[in-house]
Amino acid sequence: MTFSRILPCFLLLALQPATPIAAASLFNVTAVLSAHTGLSAFTALLSGTAIPSDLASRTSLTIFAVPDSFLSASADLTSHLPPSSLADVIRYHVILEYLSPVDLLKIPPSGSLFTTLFQTTGRATSDFGSVNITRNPSDNHVSIHSPAPFSPYNATVLGLVETFPYNLSIFSVSSILVPYGSDLTASETAPSSGLNITKALIDGHNFNVVASMLAASGVVEEFQADEGGAGITLFVPTDTAFSELPSSGSFQSLPADKKSVVLKYHVLHSYYPLGFLESMVNPLQPTLATEAMGAGSFTLNISRVNGSLAIDTGIVLASVTQTVIDENPVAIFGVSKVLLPREFFNKHSTVSTMSSGSAMSSSPLPDTAAMSPGSSSPGYGGEPSHVSSPPGESTGAADIIVRKLILGLCCILMHFVV
Repeated sequence: MTFSRILPCFLLLALQPATPIAAASLFNVTAVLSAHTGLSAFTALLSGTAIPSDLASRTSLTIFAVPDSFLSASADLTSHLPPSSLADVIRYHVILEYLSPVDLLKIPPSGSLFTTLFQTTGRATSDFGSVNITRNPSDNHVSIHSPAPFSPYNATVLGLVETFPYNLSIFSVSSILVPYGSDLTASETAPSSGLNITKALIDGHNFNVVASMLAASGVVEEFQADEGGAGITLFVPTDTAFSELPSSGSFQSLPADKKSVVLKYHVLHSYYPLGFLESMVNPLQPTLATEAMGAGSFTLNISRVNGSLAIDTGIVLASVTQTVIDENPVAIFGVSKVLLPREFFNKHSTVSTMSSGSAMSSSPLPDTAAMSPGSSSPGYGGEPSHVSSPPGESTGAADIIVRKLILGLCCILMHFVV
């Protein structure tokens, strides 16, 4: 029986008087699940974690519970997980809003993103702690899957188990849901490639400087360890990009620990193919430096501008110039500039922009004027770079105009005085 065919039964249930509750926190979610014998295994997994206490203060929830007959097929997948990872998998089945059967049938065929309890832990990469719920308009089948690319785990909504408008809905689903980037996803879908990152950069013939810096700092070992997890994406500056850095007040004068942070700032903690980066829903991406230095810091703004993939740090605007490696779980892209974080380099820094004829001749940057009307792209020192200045405009021309206006006003005033 499909979800759409049993929908009328759900609607009748929804119209019946529900147990009067003021908030989800006034009843025990585990007790509600325990009343359904076909969900005993899922209930045991949930009750064996701290999730029930996590839900105590929540007033609007939707839970996708896996029946015993379907969960048994995933038992071999979850048996090797440590308790903390297993708890995050169960958190991924909890949506932080109330969804009724009618709400599910209103979801557009293209899908909608919904925040899960796992997303709130801060352990999810980007928005991969959310689920994408889609609906097939031909048969009204509702599916749930990760928004991440290449995630093989998805489930179909089988039916409504219980609802308490407008606080709690429990639906049964056909399979366990696994957040992309978890240990389970890593072990099943992203085995280590065994790629030697340093060697790959040297073989690229234009990345010798960054290869030597990665090896000397020791962070390359950390990068290669991430290959076996959710994967890794590196933005590596060309040798030319390093040669264009000013000799003073720049990256080269940073202490070793800060240099390591900047190198981590060039890395995303997941595998992103070029096509995914170009169509990314959330352009503001955390980096490995974000994980080291704190949430909200050391982020990259990635967007497509005038046909090129642009990376904006708030200090530097760079473009992706070439693909070095793009094979799951590793992507390495060459970029036209060293990505300098605003946390270390701000507009008061002594770092200055390069002359207009340097980087642009070999690797053109996107026209930043197309980003937003009147906007400009900051250069190394926070000053507008040459790529954002309209042709023919200069501060000298503006000074001449201002002086002429002042002179004209003086002449008018003198006329009245006389």
